[in-house]
Amino acid sequence: MPQSPMVRTVGIICKHDNPEAYKAAGGLMSWLSGRGIASVIDSHAAGRMKIEGVEAKDIPACSDAIVVLGGDGTLLSVARLIGSRGTPIVGVNLGTLGFLTSVSLSQMLSTMETVVSGQYKVQERMLLTASVRRGGKTVEEHDVLNDMVINKGALARIVEMETYIDDSYVTVFKADGLIINTPTGSTGYCLSAGGPIVHPTMSCIGITPICPHTLTNRPLIIPDTAVLEVALRSGTEDVYLTLDGQVGIQIKCHDIIVAKKSAHKMYFVMSPDDDYYNMLRAKLKWGQS
Repeated sequence: MPQSPMVRTVGIICKHDNPEAYKAAGGLMSWLSGRGIASVIDSHAAGRMKIEGVEAKDIPACSDAIVVLGGDGTLLSVARLIGSRGTPIVGVNLGTLGFLTSVSLSQMLSTMETVVSGQYKVQERMLLTASVRRGGKTVEEHDVLNDMVINKGALARIVEMETYIDDSYVTVFKADGLIINTPTGSTGYCLSAGGPIVHPTMSCIGITPICPHTLTNRPLIIPDTAVLEVALRSGTEDVYLTLDGQVGIQIKCHDIIVAKKSAHKMYFVMSPDDDYYNMLRAKLKWGQS
């Protein structure tokens, strides 16, 4: 992706039913208009603001950059809409933990100043392609920004997952599930499950078992060139593959879940004040008693 392409139209997508997001969107649209920049806003927010909007799914096609006003869940849903387009994202955090929406509301206009002047910098984030093979055929395939999680239902028994990396046998994980994540996703579910924090610009794949039956099963980091295959060996039907915490696919015994680096990337616009380690310290409350 070329560095800092010209921005003529900015898309705006808001967290649903969040008055603070609608207020910020209105202010941003006025600010952009004063600089001769067009804006389009998602129809759900537009309806609440009583202005004209477009369907969220159509915004990436008509925008040179997209501002997401909300939290990480909203941004992950927008990432799915962008797909392979490579439209840069400005993630504005509205008060939640927000590792992905790293621009604060107070930083929004200074960040957008760099965007409209063409002086902005983007940070590339790798994606994973998650696929499900059943009976030798690929029945599902999606790109994910954060993670793909194999997890059991509330009443299911421990899941048995036979795991291979580049066709080399690794082990059978016996656990409540398995998290396969990008570096971006290392501060998501992976972090809660005891996985390592990985700088988001690195190129690697994380594997973290959830409550493993064997306590020596530990998190593993593998190269982004690797292809990971996980064969479900459990007889239970109550097992799912969850993508970025938002898309669920029921998987069956003998299904093979494949994870590999996607050919596509996401691009995050960085705040002029961005400091990843300051962000970690603030959000994880390091050094606070």
